[in-house]
Amino acid sequence: MREISHVIVGDAGVSPRTGDVFDPNSGQVQARVALGDRALLDRAVAAAEAAQPAWAATNPQRRARVMFRFKELVEANMDELARLLSSEHGKVIADAKGDIQRGLEVIEFCCGIPHALKGEYSQGAGPGIDVYSMRLPLGIGAGITPFNFPAMIPMWMFGPAIACGNAFILKPSERDPSVPVRLAELMREAGLPEGVLQVVHGDKEMVDAILDHPAIAAVSFVGSSDIAHYVYRRGVDAGKRVQAMGGAKNHGIVMPDADMDQVVKDLTGAAFGSAGERCMALPVVVPVGEHTADRLREALLPAIAALRIGVSTDDEAHYGPVVNAAHKARVEQWIQTGVDEGAELVVDGRGFTLQGHEQGFFIGPSLFDHVTPDMQSYREEIFGPVLQIVRAPDFETALRLPSAHQYGNGVAIFTRNGHAAREFAARVNVGMVGINVPIPVPVAYHTFGGWKRSAFGDTNQHGMEGVRFWTRIKTVTQRWPDGSPDGGNAFVIPTMG
Repeated sequence: MREISHVIVGDAGVSPRTGDVFDPNSGQVQARVALGDRALLDRAVAAAEAAQPAWAATNPQRRARVMFRFKELVEANMDELARLLSSEHGKVIADAKGDIQRGLEVIEFCCGIPHALKGEYSQGAGPGIDVYSMRLPLGIGAGITPFNFPAMIPMWMFGPAIACGNAFILKPSERDPSVPVRLAELMREAGLPEGVLQVVHGDKEMVDAILDHPAIAAVSFVGSSDIAHYVYRRGVDAGKRVQAMGGAKNHGIVMPDADMDQVVKDLTGAAFGSAGERCMALPVVVPVGEHTADRLREALLPAIAALRIGVSTDDEAHYGPVVNAAHKARVEQWIQTGVDEGAELVVDGRGFTLQGHEQGFFIGPSLFDHVTPDMQSYREEIFGPVLQIVRAPDFETALRLPSAHQYGNGVAIFTRNGHAAREFAARVNVGMVGINVPIPVPVAYHTFGGWKRSAFGDTNQHGMEGVRFWTRIKTVTQRWPDGSPDGGNAFVIPTMG
């Protein structure tokens, strides 16, 4: 049985507790991951404290060169990383490569860190006085990442944090921990000093240890909203800077003038890709008008029937299994909840089996129609291959649905009408908007973050928001006297007049 250990300075020792890592395609345990405790975290923090000052003193150009080399190494090992990711998560190889590539785009942004860290300067702010600012690292940061993007989200976190001069401790999901371990190894191969990036595995015990540790200055988290809120409150109470990204229930508004063929292609990919295990999936579609709804439903049925569910190594599969048996049961229970609430189950994905992989964690695509906003299955995140149709009589109703929902991560509108798109983007109460783009994840030099219960904290992921999160400002006001009398001591607050 393969053993997955921590990546820390020194010997990690033998862990008294382990967790099972499954192969979602077969349903069998393929590895065991060591689960650490507070004592192990203390050792990782001590190593980070020893390594961080020298790394912070390394000039930004040299830190950027490590990022360049890391990017090259990830690209050279892309096939290996994608296979490893697919074997533990279940997403198909092409999707796994997309997971890695999206993370690498943030690393590419980090290669420009010397420019991003430039401060501000005001000459002559007062008589003989100049003012300038510096962006300085916080010290030690930590990241707690989810199972659904085991490459992308770790890179979103440790890339900017390390490029800014911090040391970083990563606690990945114990469900698919191998790729984060491999990424840490590649960072070390790229020239990152020992102790600057470490990986500790664990469950709630390790999460709480990270949130409570006085030497960890900032924590970034991605996961469910309830846990995100918990992480935010506990971390802030411990005096940390915290960004905690939560769940989502993203809506796709389909206007009557939309290109229906393109909408169906976009919806099947956005709703069912990666088995729906994406915080930016599109699990709710809102057609405007009954005629639009009927057309959409009719067009979706053959597209859903044509979806191929297969093992993660099947090049022709559109999506693979979900991550484990517990998650499969949870998704199937949500489908039953929708039925019990009175929604029309048009396509039922439960009971799907793949020949030769009958114990795998596969779920077929499901489609609901006549879902209403009062249903619990609409209000909560399902996180599986389930698409819900919520019919809206007009544009204003369609606008209110995502705006009033408890989650505010992403939303999309499909239309040929520029005025409708502009009005929607300006008024909708959601953090990320796509216009004829079904999954509006911003490019790496912009910023990622939702609103409402989709995000806790004031600063988003990556882009300049990420740089601001992982640094603090120091402002210097300086005067160089010319030796002439200054008129005596000042007993009032100085001004620049």
